[in-house]
Amino acid sequence: MPKDAPTPLPSPRTASLGAPTSLAGRAADDLAFVRDVVARSAHFTAVPGRGGIAMGVIALGAAPLAARQPSAMAWLVTWLLAAALAATIGAVALVHKARATGASLEATPARRFAFGLVPPLLVGAVLSAGAWRLEARALIVPIWLLCYGLAIVAAGAVSAVRLVPRLGLAFVALGAVTLAVPLRWHDAIMALGFGGAHLLAGFIIWRHHGG
Repeated sequence: MPKDAPTPLPSPRTASLGAPTSLAGRAADDLAFVRDVVARSAHFTAVPGRGGIAMGVIALGAAPLAARQPSAMAWLVTWLLAAALAATIGAVALVHKARATGASLEATPARRFAFGLVPPLLVGAVLSAGAWRLEARALIVPIWLLCYGLAIVAAGAVSAVRLVPRLGLAFVALGAVTLAVPLRWHDAIMALGFGGAHLLAGFIIWRHHGG
């Protein structure tokens, strides 16, 4: 070939097997990476304000009722029934808000929210059972407040509402205070936390964060 002859161009067949294919593969990988980052950085938006208000009302009603119970077992059953009712209403309200806002309960933010919420609650249940078996009733309400607060803080880390982790910290503070006060004050503190704090936070979320 003469020295000044132009370099031959690659045939279409060779080009189709080279750079374009490689670029397409890299683009697909980059797109998958971006989608994963977006999914991980997205926030959970279905925290229900109305559900929080309902949970607060239940706690405010349960507190004086539990305080009047003639036995420790009746007191415990009163609060457990109130907790079951509040949890049911809260879950229904969360599902309703998720559907109304188009938030998927199977997406990464929802799974991270649940993963933050559930383990501390399970720990609280185990510790409460142990305290009851050891007849350490004075520890039960602090355990409830502390573990619930930690659950809200952990779940609130992926919440779109910055108020949620602050609500959890308020429960943690109340749990710490409860360790230092007489047993007769525990129902009032439960009313303040599970009642008043839920009412206030639920109202703010309802008015400013989509219901």
